Amino acid sequence: MKRLFLQAVLVLLASFAPVAAQGNGAAPAGPAATSKIAVIFSAAFQDSKAGIARFGVAITKLNAEFQKTQDDLTATAARLRTQQEEITKMQQSPTATPAQIQARIEQLDQQKKEYQRKGEDAQAAYQRRRNELLMPLQEDVGKALDAFAQARGINMVLDGSQVPIIYAIEAIDITKAFIADYNSKNPATASAPSPRP
Repeated sequence: MKRLFLQAVLVLLASFAPVAAQGNGAAPAGPAATSKIAVIFSAAFQDSKAGIARFGVAITKLNAEFQKTQDDLTATAARLRTQQEEITKMQQSPTATPAQIQARIEQLDQQKKEYQRKGEDAQAAYQRRRNELLMPLQEDVGKALDAFAQARGINMVLDGSQVPIIYAIEAIDITKAFIADYNSKNPATASAPSPRP
């Protein structure tokens, strides 16, 4: 009895659905519009060889700005390793006293903490500067992707770098075509878009 009642309610609702759609100003039912979907892999934009050239220029500039900091951290890490080796030798030496060994261990621990702090500060500064350089470029690329899709009648672009895609035919992957189009219209020698106030 309940099953029959439920079926009757569904039939009744289905019969009112087209009337309700027409009554609320929706377009009358007709042939369904065709949708064109494409896939893009935005991670490829920053590929140093086949990506968007302006990303490469920005990353090179960023890395050059932080090269001295990286060199300093690398040199400090080497000094810390050397000191650790010296402590190990001291621990195996019969002439070193426990107090001398402990003093060196404490000194090394303090230097390791300072090294870690400097590394964290450098990482935070690098990330801030990276955002300053790349955010305007990412916005520009996003606008260019919108225009690229609209010009080709694409209704939806899925980013395979952000959303797992189980299956897609190669023909709907527009990554290479978009990168080529963007690079031709926005040469790497052009200045990156400046941040908006």
